[in-house]
Amino acid sequence: MSSVFRGASADALAALSGELRQVADGDLAQVGDDLFRVAGILRSEPGLRRVVTDVSVSPDAKKGLLRQILAGKVADGALSVVSSAVARRWTVGRDLGDALERLSETAIVRSAGADSARLEDEIFSVAQVVKETPALRDALSDPARATDDKVALVEDLLGGKALPSTVALVKQSLAGTYRTVAVALATYGRVAADVNGERVAKVTVAKPLADGDRTRLSDVLSRQYDRSVHLNVVVDPSVIGGVRVEIGDDIIDGTVVGRLDSARRSLAG
Repeated sequence: MSSVFRGASADALAALSGELRQVADGDLAQVGDDLFRVAGILRSEPGLRRVVTDVSVSPDAKKGLLRQILAGKVADGALSVVSSAVARRWTVGRDLGDALERLSETAIVRSAGADSARLEDEIFSVAQVVKETPALRDALSDPARATDDKVALVEDLLGGKALPSTVALVKQSLAGTYRTVAVALATYGRVAADVNGERVAKVTVAKPLADGDRTRLSDVLSRQYDRSVHLNVVVDPSVIGGVRVEIGDDIIDGTVVGRLDSARRSLAG
């Protein structure tokens, strides 16, 4: 899946994101699921995708075709967004499916409501478990394993323990539209931060941060970046002590190991 939309596609996605904000909160989870399914249909049916992205076909004809196919099968909110999407111009045809999937992710994130910070934490935690557990990573990425099997595995691991929105996104990561499950989960984390108007900092420490230290660090970073900063904390005893912070391309390495490495480089130079 393309993570960057350009030209007409970027304009279309921005407009559709505005329309998605009109969907009632109680409908967002279903709309998110429906948009994801429609994105899959458009990817698996290239003939249909060509018709609904063809600028020579009238918008009304495209809307009529999609309504004929989807009426009664998706929520009204999803059908409204899809109808608007096919009436717009797209830089390349595949951007339509990618945009609907991005809107699906946004809808599911928003469905978490007041639990949005918990959603971000859970997505990051799942990503870390996948990264650190080769057997799980292989099971979720094995192309020979049925998708239903992988979904059942996710249910066993997260069902009743994580937010429904977290479970829904982890299931979507199995679809293979991103290069790997890890890439999908990382993308969902960024989407969640964007929806919540935040930046994300990966914080590496030798031992868990106390609540007060976590709050102080978040406040300091939020003032520095003039935007709320959500902390994803990684505990790594090998750093010995101190804190390493990564925000986008910025790295602030105040760990003991980092300072020792810097001293070695200075001496070698």
